[in-house]
Amino acid sequence: MVTARNSSNKVVVSNDGSSTLFSSRFGEHYHSTFGAVQESKHIFIGAGLAPLTSKNSMLNIFEVGFGTGLNALLTLQYAFKNNLRVNYVAVEAFPVDKQEVTGLNYPGLLNVDTAVFEAMHKVSETAVDITPFFSLKVIKGTLQETDLEHHFFDLIYFDAFSPETQPEMWQQSCFEKIYAAMKRGGVLTTYSCKGSVKRALKAAGFSIEKLPGPPGKREFLRAQKGE
Repeated sequence: MVTARNSSNKVVVSNDGSSTLFSSRFGEHYHSTFGAVQESKHIFIGAGLAPLTSKNSMLNIFEVGFGTGLNALLTLQYAFKNNLRVNYVAVEAFPVDKQEVTGLNYPGLLNVDTAVFEAMHKVSETAVDITPFFSLKVIKGTLQETDLEHHFFDLIYFDAFSPETQPEMWQQSCFEKIYAAMKRGGVLTTYSCKGSVKRALKAAGFSIEKLPGPPGKREFLRAQKGE
């Protein structure tokens, strides 16, 4: 693992060769140091996005914690390859700055135009068509402050910092808000499998399942709103 830069977030190269950031604010990495791309593909794309594409040609996705933009970039790439239209909305209280974005190696690793990735980080609260099949809106603020349309989202990527670091993000009230914003049958995926997270999700109305995790993580959670 190689660390670079001297800024509020330090660029780190994880074990699969993809970069992530270490947050001095929260004292945690944005992604697994065992492999940033590997983790995101496994938890959010493989367990969340891919299973929904056989039934849908268009999906509304909400991400809690836009962060480095990796989940959004992987979703954009997947959508292009699978002829899928995606309306992607994210909330981020602490946006990554321009210098840190240029230090992330995702475009080269994923064979995506760097200009597309940089454009994603310039998006604000007005939805922008990054490509003809991928619309993006990034809300600057907290989940608690954000108004969400009810019964709108098919898929939730819950990618806040850990329950130990950001306990306010993993409360039952947050999951109730998300539950209300989801369509019936909608799916939520998150890397955390902590007992308190499972209990909060169940109390909010979700059914949950534990799935085998990516390298470096034994399990993660997928939750669903009832049909």
